[in-house]
Amino acid sequence: MDGHARSGELLGFPPDARVLLVNCDDLGMYEGVNAAVVESVERGIAGSCSLMPPCPAAPHAMRLLGERPHIPFGIHLTLVCDTAANRWGPLSPKSNVPSLLDDSGGLHEPGAVGELLSKARIEEVEREFRAQITSVADAGLGPTHLDWHCLADGGRDDIFDLTLSLAAEHGLAVRVWLGRGRRKLRPLGFPVTDNDFVDSFRLGTEGKSERYAQLMRELPAGLSEWAVHPGLGDEESRALDPGGWLVRRTDHEFLTSPEARELLRDEGIFVTDYAAVREVWRRAASSP
Repeated sequence: MDGHARSGELLGFPPDARVLLVNCDDLGMYEGVNAAVVESVERGIAGSCSLMPPCPAAPHAMRLLGERPHIPFGIHLTLVCDTAANRWGPLSPKSNVPSLLDDSGGLHEPGAVGELLSKARIEEVEREFRAQITSVADAGLGPTHLDWHCLADGGRDDIFDLTLSLAAEHGLAVRVWLGRGRRKLRPLGFPVTDNDFVDSFRLGTEGKSERYAQLMRELPAGLSEWAVHPGLGDEESRALDPGGWLVRRTDHEFLTSPEARELLRDEGIFVTDYAAVREVWRRAASSP
């Protein structure tokens, strides 16, 4: 640690508490993801989720959230499109955000993130981020936080700083994972993960449940965050998401399993969510 209070303590937990935030990313990508995310929060161990407003099933996801105000959700700010079988574009008119588009006129694929970051104009990033935030507000929904799809801490310092500004404007928290952001914000009293983050797409699908169990048993003190990606893995999911459906199905299986709840209890792990994080962010933001 760097001499500052652990984020778990900022959230009201004992200094040496092991605190886990499990956030389901990619809500809105397709309906098999939407159903699995809701189940992972309502019947499983996940506490929060993140919505992708430009995706084809985002209207369906927003209806589900509107019916479930108890589910904390953030906005998964999206400049990347994952699959050829399930395309989405920006919410802004394409003529207003040309630097965010690839040569075909669509959003970049994950393998072309470097190209996106090399040419994206910050004013166009802001235009698209504001469009995504506005779409959620127009649906009558109240998010808890901002984070990014396929761009850890925004992928670029100016995008990170822009997102902090937008979050302050709307009274939201921000998911902060990388060293620069954590060093910047922890001394100011903002709760950010104390430990290395877990992205479920970086875990193998073989033995996934055993790996999650090991991570729980080895969970260090302070606030830890897991970005998980549950999905049903049904026939439609396999067609729309050939490269990701198995990651999503194995996540869903563990998150909703009795074993996961038993491990939390047996290990004495405290669970939190982004609604709690947002309240501390708001207090920190209003401090002189």
